[in-house]
Amino acid sequence: MSLRFALLALLRVGPLSGYDLQKQFALSVGHVWHAPDSQIYPELRKMEAEGLVEGEEQARGQRGTRRVYHVTDAGERAFQEWMRSPLEYARVRDPAHLRAAYLEASTPAAAREFFRAHIAQWEGELAQWEGELKRIAALDNPMLARRLAATPPPDRERTVAFKRFTYEGLVERARGEIDWARRGLALVDGLEAADGEWAGSGANGA
Repeated sequence: MSLRFALLALLRVGPLSGYDLQKQFALSVGHVWHAPDSQIYPELRKMEAEGLVEGEEQARGQRGTRRVYHVTDAGERAFQEWMRSPLEYARVRDPAHLRAAYLEASTPAAAREFFRAHIAQWEGELAQWEGELKRIAALDNPMLARRLAATPPPDRERTVAFKRFTYEGLVERARGEIDWARRGLALVDGLEAADGEWAGSGANGA
């Protein structure tokens, strides 16, 4: 259900076509809630059927048309109710930490490769999120600029503050994952030094 509220959050700034909505999604809320096009367009159709958004055909060029969506009063009420409701946390499903729990069944070389890949993944995330913080500071993120243009001046500082706070949390998460993997590399080195026979035949069990 979170996908529809992410879409509503974008459309509350102003009407967008499905194509433009997908692009804006990737540049903003997509950093915290990934969804491919194959999920966005069906969800838009569901939201329209439920009266949360309304689509209208607009001319595009001399012969083409595009469908532009905007939030209805019902969609605005649903968004506000979602913002006020308690957050339902999902149980953890973390493939990396699941794999790490059983690395005794791997080899030292494979364990090191696992942790190095984890570091590379999260260094990429870190660079992306630090870049977003710089764009927020410079106010040159297209979606943020669009949102601020539609926000009353007294509320703009609060809007920027919460966007910055969100990405600061993502930066901290990335740094934590990188630090965890580096400690994993040190753990592999220590275990291999203590047990020269470790070759990937760890015992079964948790």
